[in-house]
Amino acid sequence: MDDLEKELGPLDDLEDDNDSSDDHSSIGTKKSKLPLVNPICEETLKETGFHQSMRACLEQIRDAMLHHRWQEAAEYMPCYSQMLEDTSHSTAQQSKELFWRISTEILHHHPNSRLEDYNNIYERMKHSGVKHYLMICLEHSFYLMLNGHIEDAKHQLSVAESWRHGKESAAQYQRTKLIQAYRSLLDYIIWCDKKFTHSKTDYHDAGDNQDMHSYFRQASVNLKEILKNPGVWDPFILSYVEMLEFYEDHDEALKVLNDYAYDNTFPPNPNAHVYLYQYLKRHNTTDKKLMKALKVLHVLVPSHELMLEYSSLLLQSEKKSDLQKALGVILEMLDFACWRGNVDVWKRLKAIIQKLQLQEDWKDVVSEKMAARKDWWPALHFTRFHASQDSEENPELKEVKASLTKILCPDLTLKYSAGQKTIVD
Repeated sequence: MDDLEKELGPLDDLEDDNDSSDDHSSIGTKKSKLPLVNPICEETLKETGFHQSMRACLEQIRDAMLHHRWQEAAEYMPCYSQMLEDTSHSTAQQSKELFWRISTEILHHHPNSRLEDYNNIYERMKHSGVKHYLMICLEHSFYLMLNGHIEDAKHQLSVAESWRHGKESAAQYQRTKLIQAYRSLLDYIIWCDKKFTHSKTDYHDAGDNQDMHSYFRQASVNLKEILKNPGVWDPFILSYVEMLEFYEDHDEALKVLNDYAYDNTFPPNPNAHVYLYQYLKRHNTTDKKLMKALKVLHVLVPSHELMLEYSSLLLQSEKKSDLQKALGVILEMLDFACWRGNVDVWKRLKAIIQKLQLQEDWKDVVSEKMAARKDWWPALHFTRFHASQDSEENPELKEVKASLTKILCPDLTLKYSAGQKTIVD
């Protein structure tokens, strides 16, 4: 953007709005417990005229950004860029990061911003200091990737991946691993494009197959290494598994998903068990293995939508204990208000109770499950308001719920079930 390349005149005439001689504090004033943000334009005791001008300039930029005057903010940036050359100030590194953040924020919102403007800012900031080099490269690659420049984004990450400065710190090591992971993700994206193009052609060239496979090998090298670093790596794991499935390496795919789900060094991650379950279901695995995957998910997220499938698998089992588990799973789903109006969940509860009634002790089983719920479930599901709402919006839901009230809350008189028949003869 041309305005970012213009140099402005001196800002000596700008007023310093931060100066104030009034002291509004008093002994009886109660101190706020709210966390305070450190001011970015704070006046210091030993401040030169240059720093005063820069602080005033930053105030103007901040005001323009707060009011979405992006052109005005952009016009001030060339002047504020002089802070990048200042090495005497104790917060020089902070000023550099501030310039980086402000510049990119303005470019994101300015209607006339161009790719060249982004590239210029990112390259300038990379060479203004080494502290944020890796993160700037990563952010630069994100912008290029989102705008369709996949190869350029990969080049940025490849350069950053080989960058080293001094003794490697723990933070630098983690960022390098993150960059390696995203570089491999870009290899996966290129692989997907080639796979799509390959599938659309009438003939299959051996050279194209080899080129496509080379991207798979490049991506898999680092994606496979991810599991050695505990963390949440969902998009990377999914990418790797998709490629393994394409090349029919099902043993490796299953190993990757099992390690990701059950490695105790990783943080608890419900998605890991979802991905494992979905993979097993795609490959027609036994119900026993499917239930094992969903059992852990149930512990982590009892309100997950897959709990409906989990209850279905338990309902199909011939084991008496599985039927009782199915009852517990559905009741726990209905403990959450998000499932309160879902007719499929209530139908599943009705089906479970109907099958449970074939057992002699079914009343004791239901009573045990509802013991901790009887004080608050009526207010959550069975008020007069719920009856009126369900009758108007979903009569089928009203009918199913009303047939269960005497089963779930036999000792209570509920207005919801007035005039309705229960499923008990």
